[in-house]
Amino acid sequence: MYTALNALLDLPQSDLGPQLGRPEVPSPPPGASLSLPGLVGNTPVLWIGEPLVPGGRGFWAKLEGSNPGGIKDRAALHLVSAARIRGDLAPGGRIIESTSGTLGLGLALAGLALGHPVTLVTDPGLEPSMRRLLACHGATVDIVATPHPVGGWQQARRERVGELKAQHAGSWCPDQYHNPDNVHAYAPLALELATQLGRIDVLVCSVGTGGHSAGIARVLRQLQPDLQVIGVDTIGSTIFGQPARPRLMRGLGSSIYPRNVDYGCFSEVHWVAPAEAVWTARTLARSHYATGGWSVGAVALVASWLARTQPVGRRIAAVFPDGPHRYLESIYDDDYCHDHGLLDLAPPSRPDTISHPTEREVTCWTRCAQVIDPQPGARLHQRAGHRQGR
Repeated sequence: MYTALNALLDLPQSDLGPQLGRPEVPSPPPGASLSLPGLVGNTPVLWIGEPLVPGGRGFWAKLEGSNPGGIKDRAALHLVSAARIRGDLAPGGRIIESTSGTLGLGLALAGLALGHPVTLVTDPGLEPSMRRLLACHGATVDIVATPHPVGGWQQARRERVGELKAQHAGSWCPDQYHNPDNVHAYAPLALELATQLGRIDVLVCSVGTGGHSAGIARVLRQLQPDLQVIGVDTIGSTIFGQPARPRLMRGLGSSIYPRNVDYGCFSEVHWVAPAEAVWTARTLARSHYATGGWSVGAVALVASWLARTQPVGRRIAAVFPDGPHRYLESIYDDDYCHDHGLLDLAPPSRPDTISHPTEREVTCWTRCAQVIDPQPGARLHQRAGHRQGR
């Protein structure tokens, strides 16, 4: 998998593989791996049809939950390897990052593979099982106590990262929201999709940091310029111009404006509510044995509607970012769903529609064909500053 990435970025193989301290070992047989990075990538695609999409229609789902920790294993390995090559991260230097969980698993893997201690800053919303999982993989979990008055938990976590970096000389932050390496990391995923499916007419991606939607779309558009890209966000997220509100769903959405979001690549955006994502995720698990988190439920809801309404013959690919292991205490827990008013609430058969992202605040599944960058001037300034700082 990462052989393709090496060719794209001219990264030496020795920097991507772990130093395991083993004597000489035989070459692994096909499908086997002697290194942790070798476990990442080449994930399967699955046809999703009835009952989500009746009448013989459906879409193809890229099951990124088949990676050890999810889709962000790809980003974590690439971010860390690129930083080592540039000299931003010295051998043995500490990695410190803000995460709602999935990138944390990837960074724990990268830390083990490449010999770096990892500190992950999160908030009380992180599931206890995920905290334990991160800790058992060797990461230090630092939990912020209170949200930022404007930027919420996300900004509070980022400020805590700054404090910890000042305490640990030689430490490095991947800055997944703004680091362009996060976009470049997904070129291999795009090539996998192109190899597995051939022509792709519609791509459906959740949007959080903006990394995988931008990275996949950039490569696929070179192969198919008329590709339609559909972004999936959560209600309460600011990414596409809605007001910031407390968000129950994790793994998609943001209360800041990530610079990695490629607004120009999207044909339209959908916002999905938690109950709608839960119903779809549970239905998907029962019907297709495909289990995942909030993002998976939201993406599957939008992709199933597109499969019902797009012209027959259009090939739709949807990216399912993770698996179920961090959601057993939330999405797949009846008590949790009952307490949060999420249980057995089927979504409408079609989304509501608005003509502009700022037309009104959305509270349920809603689509908009006009995609805007809420901070275009600030984004240009920030990008220039980021390039100068690198």
